[in-house]
Amino acid sequence: MKRKDFLQTTTAIVGGSLLPVDSFSNESLKKSIRFAHITDIHIKPGLIPEKGMANALQHVQKQKVNFIINGGDAINDALGADKQKTKEQWNLFHSILKKENNLPVYHTIGNHDVWGWFIKNDKPENDRLYGKVWVTEELQLENRYYSFKKEKWNFIVLDSTQLNPAGGYIGKLDEEQFSWLQKELAKIPATEFVCIVSHIPILSICAGLFFNKNQPNGDLLIQRNLMHTDFLALKKLFLNYPQIKVCISGHIHLQDELNYLGIQYFCNGAVSGNWWNGSFQEFAPSYAIMELFNDGTVKRTMIPYEQQ
Repeated sequence: MKRKDFLQTTTAIVGGSLLPVDSFSNESLKKSIRFAHITDIHIKPGLIPEKGMANALQHVQKQKVNFIINGGDAINDALGADKQKTKEQWNLFHSILKKENNLPVYHTIGNHDVWGWFIKNDKPENDRLYGKVWVTEELQLENRYYSFKKEKWNFIVLDSTQLNPAGGYIGKLDEEQFSWLQKELAKIPATEFVCIVSHIPILSICAGLFFNKNQPNGDLLIQRNLMHTDFLALKKLFLNYPQIKVCISGHIHLQDELNYLGIQYFCNGAVSGNWWNGSFQEFAPSYAIMELFNDGTVKRTMIPYEQQ
């Protein structure tokens, strides 16, 4: 090799070794946290739901994740169920989770986890377990909304289902919780990042596609129970905190991803799919693998699995 060629080759090698790590797009060098977001299990007695939940958890165990976030609607329905049926569902949920899972689990309250709101006769409003008390105790939560931290990432788990005095439920934060969220965000250093978890999407295109049809006048309908009705207030709050990088949700049983004003919003389908009858619209029963990197970037991978 000529001296000139040798010097050019050597310079290229040395120069290449001095390039920033990011220039090699090597995610393994910046990876921080990897977890599974499993949502809308809707467990109930029956061969397919019981086998399906077990299969999903077995599948998750193979994904090399650090923990699981349960996105809500763990049980099929407590809104209109009596005490016996509600207890049966919770017992089944705990039994399968204990048998099939060895990972830490952080729980979110879903609308179907709330007891008694839709019971028409002999409404149990005076029962101690009425509303969210039962689910909070079943999931051993100190509060219905809470936060926790993993390395540079702060997780904020919200309770997005509120009783609507006009009937049904509504996706939003109550005043107490909104005030708590403001204080919680204010405590987070500018050098750290935030992942917000809600059952009902804070922002989602799926909310307008849930009914899979237009209204008679041609409009797409986003009902008050399909997406946060306080989104504009949350948007205004979020603008003050560029540390907020991602919001994840379930509820719709569909999948979408939006990037709005620097925040990624992911709706992560449903383990139960079409409530244990295969796919819901075009989306197979699935769960999400979330990767949160120590530079604030985020990656989501949807993982389908076999229910039977």
